[in-house]
Amino acid sequence: MTETNRSQWDLGRFVQTLTFFEVIPFIGWLQRFIPGSQDSQVVSTGEKRVGVVLVAGATGGVGRRVVQRLIDRGYKVRSLVRDAEKAKEILGDNVELYVGDITKPEITLEMMADVTAVICCTAVRVQPVEGDTPDRAKYNQGVKFYQPEIVGDTPEVVEYLGVKNLVEVAAQHFATVPSDKIIFDFAHPSEELKRIWGAVDDVVMGGVSQSEIRFVEDTALFTGNVSTANSGGFASVRTKNLEPKLNLSGYQGIKLRVRGDGKRYKCFIRTDTKWDGTAYSYSFDTVSNTWIDVCIPFADLTAVFRAKTLKDAPAIDPSKIASLQLMLSKFEYDGELNPKFTSGGFALQVESIKAYGGAKLPQFILVSSAGVTRPGRPGINLEEQPPAVRLNDQLGGILTWKWRGEESLRHCGIPYTIIRPCALTEESGVQPLVFDQGDNIKGKVSRDSIAELCLQVLEQPEACNVTFEVKAESSTPTSSENSFSHLQPD
Repeated sequence: MTETNRSQWDLGRFVQTLTFFEVIPFIGWLQRFIPGSQDSQVVSTGEKRVGVVLVAGATGGVGRRVVQRLIDRGYKVRSLVRDAEKAKEILGDNVELYVGDITKPEITLEMMADVTAVICCTAVRVQPVEGDTPDRAKYNQGVKFYQPEIVGDTPEVVEYLGVKNLVEVAAQHFATVPSDKIIFDFAHPSEELKRIWGAVDDVVMGGVSQSEIRFVEDTALFTGNVSTANSGGFASVRTKNLEPKLNLSGYQGIKLRVRGDGKRYKCFIRTDTKWDGTAYSYSFDTVSNTWIDVCIPFADLTAVFRAKTLKDAPAIDPSKIASLQLMLSKFEYDGELNPKFTSGGFALQVESIKAYGGAKLPQFILVSSAGVTRPGRPGINLEEQPPAVRLNDQLGGILTWKWRGEESLRHCGIPYTIIRPCALTEESGVQPLVFDQGDNIKGKVSRDSIAELCLQVLEQPEACNVTFEVKAESSTPTSSENSFSHLQPD
């Protein structure tokens, strides 16, 4: 019997394929009640910031709010603290703690494992000489006092040397971190990742090709046998629909690390959750038994429906990626044949799938203070300045040392954002904010607002390498997110 003769179609494999991808909803629903069946719900790796966010000063007024907001939004958080027991009382038992002191030169790269961003909220402890209430109500509410004192380490040690130590360790770490974003790491596959991928062969259209995905040798191996019998001619592996959808906005495309057999394959990206809807396709050639990187620009994707090009289809929306697929097919597009196609066995190893060309995001966010450049500035009327400026010398040069800490960050070579809040208060809730540059504004702003602002700049390319002051707006609300585009880089 030749391959062109009619071969026996496998109904069981057809049903199995549609069931795996829940194209037959009832069977997919029923399988959930069968012992040993796999849960089909998929959690994607589509968060904007993959990895760990390290928060220094995590038990302080701003720091503990930052930690809680990060956790609430699904980030992985590591809190850098001096006292683990005290930190547990403030942050709870379910927070990852790393005990360390940034004022000590012994801090090491160990605490930076898997860290993709640092938020530094450290500050010296300041209180009124005449005392305060147990909950520090005077200080926390920004009540003016004219005889303040520093308690504990000096501003030079905390605001400058401590920040400088942390910046240097972060710079060493980020110098080794690739800029690409890993979507699927087949070198270290989780059980969840293994459940996402399944075979979709021409059996769904009457063919007899067979393929599978296996996890061997620290790779995903897409392998099988492709046949043109029964008018077939393709084999593929595809992800289940990702929930939530993968957001790759800001990236130029995806990159595959593959080792093939010299054949030409296709990669499909879908934004539609329909089983048989529009897909965005890219063909790529492999080199036999050789590892190569295949870069797939979003701009070069071809919109198709069953290998027929869609001339009027919109460009792909990278912020709404629902699934990915790898295919070996007899056809290219619109009836043209794949020039490197042959029937029979095939093998494509995939080490990773990444997003590349992403916009630069802040890797170090420093919460400093408004007024750091005012002590000693010509033309400044001290009587019109906030207490911290007037009493800078009395407070151990607190603003001067904060400025020195800022400078260590500006010159370290990693993307940063420096936030200079005006007087901090315990007022609850997030306020509309006013941004300024030049270090001239006065006012107040809640710690809740600054914590929320830290999370906003974490994902804003426009906030890279900028320094700005911030206060609460008491009248017309403004959009903090949209305001970043008006900030001038340092």
